[in-house]
Amino acid sequence: MTSTIRNNDGIKIFSCNANPQLAEAIAADLGLTLGAADVGQFSDGETYVKIDEIVRGVDCYIVQPTSSPVNDNLMELLIMIDALRRASAGRITAVLPYYGYARQDRKTRARDPISARLIADLIQSAGADRALVMDLHCSQIQGFFTIPVDHMLGAPLLVKYYREKFANDMENIAMVSPDIGSVKRTRAFAEKLDIPMAIIDKRRPEANVSEVMNIIGNIKGKKVILVDDMIDTAGTICNAVNALKEQGAVEVYACCTHAVLSGPAIERIQKSQIKELVVLDTIALPEEKKIDKIKQLSVAQILAEAIHRIHCNKSVSKLFN
Repeated sequence: MTSTIRNNDGIKIFSCNANPQLAEAIAADLGLTLGAADVGQFSDGETYVKIDEIVRGVDCYIVQPTSSPVNDNLMELLIMIDALRRASAGRITAVLPYYGYARQDRKTRARDPISARLIADLIQSAGADRALVMDLHCSQIQGFFTIPVDHMLGAPLLVKYYREKFANDMENIAMVSPDIGSVKRTRAFAEKLDIPMAIIDKRRPEANVSEVMNIIGNIKGKKVILVDDMIDTAGTICNAVNALKEQGAVEVYACCTHAVLSGPAIERIQKSQIKELVVLDTIALPEEKKIDKIKQLSVAQILAEAIHRIHCNKSVSKLFN
């Protein structure tokens, strides 16, 4: 999939501090080095950005997932966009492997904010001409932007991984959706692997607390794969694993695109009956979160190919074929 860009003067990849390893991998896949920039904080905590090379008329891409610390990473992105715009960059694309605040995408109670829309407005107001995102929590967030948005999916990487892992045992595998909201994602995943699926029906009494109710579908005697777009505190996944084991699942695997893994997540996963958790590197995984049960795959090639196609005015949708 590697697509080395010959015209190095026409494109530059920049990174802030959220996930420089991913940015470097994307640049390397394109045959480039990261653009020179200094991103840090003043003594009072304010963010500063200094672009150390000419970008006038250049197609610029900023790789910055807005993961924890969310507000610091968001400000780095916004200020770098502004810096590039004022330096007369030809086009600025915000590459957000993980889009923070995506879960606040609608009003569920009176006087709730719609923070996902606010973030889109801020990115556009800062001066971004385009956004490249991956596995939005809600795909309708694309509609919050008035600039073009390319929405990449992590599922092909995960499908490829499980197709190879269970190549000789596919008849004993089933996909499971951890909640009703993930049914569409799980069904598409199951169809690609040509395996059956089940659904966990749960109710969430309050934020970050989930209660598993029952399982729709037969998973007895099966190795099951739980799939979700993100895992935050891991309460949902770990409760789901317990329920699946009680219903007769032989082994439980789990996968997600975004490994948020906040609060007690690592401890819960370590103590759970999850056989293996596969995550993508849209969010940098610090050393203290790298445990034996967690395997990380890279999205660098997917994002590099998307950047190459955007830069060369080629179809991005063909990446899903």
